[in-house]
Amino acid sequence: MLVAIVVGLILGLVVIVLVTNSMQQQKKKQEEERRKEMAKYRAIIDETEEIIVNSAGLPISLEGYSILYNRVLMALKGMLEQTPGHKDVINRIQQVQTKIESGDFPTADAATTEIPDNDKQLISMIQGIKKYRIMLRSEHGKGRISSELFVKEDKKVEKLQLRINIEAQLRRGKMALAKNMSGSARQYLEKAYATLNAQKYEDEYIATRKAEIEELLEQITKDLKSANLDSVKQKEAENKHDLDELFAPKKKW
Repeated sequence: MLVAIVVGLILGLVVIVLVTNSMQQQKKKQEEERRKEMAKYRAIIDETEEIIVNSAGLPISLEGYSILYNRVLMALKGMLEQTPGHKDVINRIQQVQTKIESGDFPTADAATTEIPDNDKQLISMIQGIKKYRIMLRSEHGKGRISSELFVKEDKKVEKLQLRINIEAQLRRGKMALAKNMSGSARQYLEKAYATLNAQKYEDEYIATRKAEIEELLEQITKDLKSANLDSVKQKEAENKHDLDELFAPKKKW
């Protein structure tokens, strides 16, 4: 009888240990998943707030800021689900909701935004546009914004991205022309022209830039033909001079 009791106690202890270990492992797993979720939400908030701060100078509309702040709000609510009652998260949620309701955003128009002359600023703006478009696609994919709003916002920044590309190529082409580097100038201009031709729509900007580039390319072609003609004439003159010397009467000494 005593042996049975001892065996029973041992078995009970083993079961308790196994259950405890299982619960600890489950708790550890849940904690790891919670940390991963929190890290994911923090990353969403950080990358979105980077665009909101807008150090790249993106022309974000009223609707665009609303999309971005709502993205931050949804991430904060996700964090609150992971850490119920967290005061800092609750306060941040209230702040963001107040910001969204006020609609006090420094909006700008993409169609009239000036393109920076500095290459570093251009690169920063392009990177910002790409990040913003990724966020728009993400929010649209999650059903948080309508297809109409998504297309409207995405088209704005897509056109801005095109303008940046074309203006940069055109600027480099003109600089190369000023330095009499016709070959390089033609490459820049032809690349810009091909990009414009690849667009599935044509507006006033595209039509104006295509006409300007066509004129510049035509001028380069004329200049190259003129330079080649001058080169041929010079070569002919040199050959004639050589022949004159060859067939000239020899001097008698």
